[in-house]
Amino acid sequence: MLTVTNRPHRFQSFEEYLSANNDSETFCELFNGELIEMPPESGFNVQIATFLLLKFAEIVGYRRVRVQGLELEVRGEPKNRYPDLTIIREEHIQQLSTRNTIRLSMAPPLLVVEVVSPGELQRDRDYVAKRIQYQDCGIPEYWIVDPQTQTILVLVLEGNTYIEFGSFSGDDLVVSPGFRELNLTVAQVFGAS
Repeated sequence: MLTVTNRPHRFQSFEEYLSANNDSETFCELFNGELIEMPPESGFNVQIATFLLLKFAEIVGYRRVRVQGLELEVRGEPKNRYPDLTIIREEHIQQLSTRNTIRLSMAPPLLVVEVVSPGELQRDRDYVAKRIQYQDCGIPEYWIVDPQTQTILVLVLEGNTYIEFGSFSGDDLVVSPGFRELNLTVAQVFGAS
């Protein structure tokens, strides 16, 4: 069993990390060879991710919508991320049946959503660090859902770079280029209506 201790095991590669028996219920990012335990999400962030899960499940089916438990291999540090919500491809369903990890060697998911946690470090992580890593993975669409500003920023991959498709707030309909049939407002996402 992998545990986070005072004397952590140093992993030499992502493959070594994946081959270790991890039956822990905690989520850890692999940072410079060491496991860093991720704190639990706030109840409000979980509420937002659950609401979006239900909305996307109506469009793509529940098997293609994954919440924080999906692990995504990325380049740089840390070597893995756990998006708050991920829309996977049909082919991923079988590929993820034994381990809920999308490797860099696999096709990227169609969409990742991060719900920003309070604090400047968390904001920078979602707006800058994760944006760079998800862009590098070739994920076509990335949403940054920000409870503090009550906005949803939709980024789309153009070439190898994310561009701002739209920033939505209030009663705006959230427009997604990859999921045109989605019909929800920002106010609904944040529970205002």
